Amino acid sequence: MKKISSIFLLIVMVRLAAQATDGARAVDLVLTHITVVDTITGQLLPDRTVAIHGNRIGAITDGTGPRMSKDAQVIDETGKFLIPGLWDMHVHPHGRDYLPLFIANGVTGIRVMWGNPENFEWRKDIQAGLLIGPRMTIASTIIDGARPFWPGSIAVHNEAEAREAVDGAKAIGVDFVKVYSFLTREEYFAIADEAKKQGIPFAGHVPIAVTAEEAAKAGQKSVEHLTGVLPACSTLNDKWNAAGRADLDDYLRGGPRLFEGARQHALREEMIGSYSPQKAAALFEVFKKNETWQVPTLTLWRMFSSLTDPGFTNDPRLKFVPVRERESWNPAEAAKESVADNTALSQKDFMADEKVVGAMQKAGVRIMAGTDTGNPFCISGFALHDELKLLVQSGLTPLEALQSATLNPARFMGKEGDFGTVAEGKISDLVVLEANPFDDIANTEKISVVIFDGKFISKSEINAMLKTVDALANRTPIGTVMSKTIEEKNVGAAIEQFRELKKREPEAYDFSEGELVGLGYQLIHVKKYKDAIEVFKLSVETYPTSYNSYDSLGEAYMDNGDKDLAIQNYKKSVQLNPANENGVNMLKKLGVQGLE
Repeated sequence: MKKISSIFLLIVMVRLAAQATDGARAVDLVLTHITVVDTITGQLLPDRTVAIHGNRIGAITDGTGPRMSKDAQVIDETGKFLIPGLWDMHVHPHGRDYLPLFIANGVTGIRVMWGNPENFEWRKDIQAGLLIGPRMTIASTIIDGARPFWPGSIAVHNEAEAREAVDGAKAIGVDFVKVYSFLTREEYFAIADEAKKQGIPFAGHVPIAVTAEEAAKAGQKSVEHLTGVLPACSTLNDKWNAAGRADLDDYLRGGPRLFEGARQHALREEMIGSYSPQKAAALFEVFKKNETWQVPTLTLWRMFSSLTDPGFTNDPRLKFVPVRERESWNPAEAAKESVADNTALSQKDFMADEKVVGAMQKAGVRIMAGTDTGNPFCISGFALHDELKLLVQSGLTPLEALQSATLNPARFMGKEGDFGTVAEGKISDLVVLEANPFDDIANTEKISVVIFDGKFISKSEINAMLKTVDALANRTPIGTVMSKTIEEKNVGAAIEQFRELKKREPEAYDFSEGELVGLGYQLIHVKKYKDAIEVFKLSVETYPTSYNSYDSLGEAYMDNGDKDLAIQNYKKSVQLNPANENGVNMLKKLGVQGLE
């Protein structure tokens, strides 16, 4: 969703675009007297001169210095350390305006784990120099079973639909297919087979109906969140799997929406306590043989195990999270939903997760850093450094943790020729640190300079990016203002207020699509359907290329009994995003089998 950009961000973007133009004239950027960190061997190479030509590392010398153009930008980096740009391999971005947070934190690449059309727009704009943000590898829309856990997922009901979902994902140009928890065995293995036929990777959750060993043998390229891993290391593995299949049957028949059903939940503590080194070793061999990578997202699991930790609510980095989203991250409210009752179990679970991650690393299983940014207290860019510290806490060395965010992602993506190490010929995505990351992995947070695609981003520019995002995140949510006006006056006055404030104070309020859509659904919830229609119409007017606004307007018309208008808007939504499963399903329910 598109949001208002600040003047300062525009200035920074213009400066970077100017540098890109300079790069086209072959102006050199030269870092002198810097210590290069070798992410393969762990060696520190002191007093190096690193010359960057365009967006590639041209030469690394031992201090004698390469030939430089007369226009070369030479920077003395005495006492500093050079590492490759970092990758966060499990991300759900907060939004377009928050992408600079990754760059400011030295995260020059991300793997987007639920792709949608706007992600591809962002990627094009970043490549064109119109937007500050990281490189992106983009997943398909989540492919889930007949009753998807998340609205907007692609629901498949049989093997044929599972294969169609893979074919459709490849057709729109995604980088890989994302599988999810509530697929049946038949659907999952159909996806695996079709992905192999189509030559496209698939990754994601290990579904409840499938074991981690089966997923590896089926060719799943990465396992997210350790799904299926701890149970596969347990002597209760068979009992756990049987309980999961029974829970899944209940869920697909309309039971409670839970990642872990009642039967498995009753077994969890016993399962955690029945870890078998022998079963773990056998599983790890299967992972290694099939080159199945692990993205543990320990940042996510620590959050779930520590929701009542005041360190979360007192985290000063929360200022970079939009007000509305930040307000929804309320541990006190979460505790009311029995989180407090499960805290002890969650902490045992997290400790087991750390143990198995350390064991996998020692066994040679390939691990990548990922954060599941987008979840509460997993903050864009910053969370990657949290993840590195948790990996070290789990038993990885600082070198191994650093590899999980540099060398390993490059190898996983088949892009080791471009990324992952500081070496001649590589793309110059680099981070200059104030201190040695091998002394303390937390030193990856001590960023002096980021170089992205050959463009030098100074500390002052990094601070400017952070200041801009801070201002954007703390704008007044327009939905709150409009809601009060609707209550005190009417929806027409609220819409006029939106237009006037957007014209007069464009940077004081959050005018994002999410604000309008959220307000619309609040109105639907209290059955003010006509008011909701007007708010969604405003969203369509403001964001005319958003499938989500049209989909929401279609729903409001449905609730108001306007079938023809509902069809019209659902059609427009699906035209804008053919992968919009909700729009497709609603059109089928309304008797529409195809787009005219």
